[in-house]
Amino acid sequence: MGLDFSHCDASWSYTNFHEFRSELAEMVGIDLSTMEGFGGTRSFDELHDDIKPLLDLSDCDGELSPDDCQRVANRLEELIAKAGEEWHHRSKGLLLVEGLRDAASHREHFLFR
Repeated sequence: MGLDFSHCDASWSYTNFHEFRSELAEMVGIDLSTMEGFGGTRSFDELHDDIKPLLDLSDCDGELSPDDCQRVANRLEELIAKAGEEWHHRSKGLLLVEGLRDAASHREHFLFR
């Protein structure tokens, strides 16, 4: 059992998706475990980064708006490039970028299922 998406073939186990988001959070200078919804008390309102909608989202039955999809896709692509060629989430992350852009271009919500 794992996490799939509406507009791409990327999929993760829930544990690996949490790891993916935790590593993205580290790249933008936060510890995901300190945030509300992840065991902490810090509000995501404190985070001013375009990756925020992907981090501040339930990983089951979540969705991103078309506008969020475009911003998240652009920022995710930047973070993936920063992580480098050897990052173990790179290929799935790039599939996610493509799916987010597809949803944005069709003005559709990107669904987590």
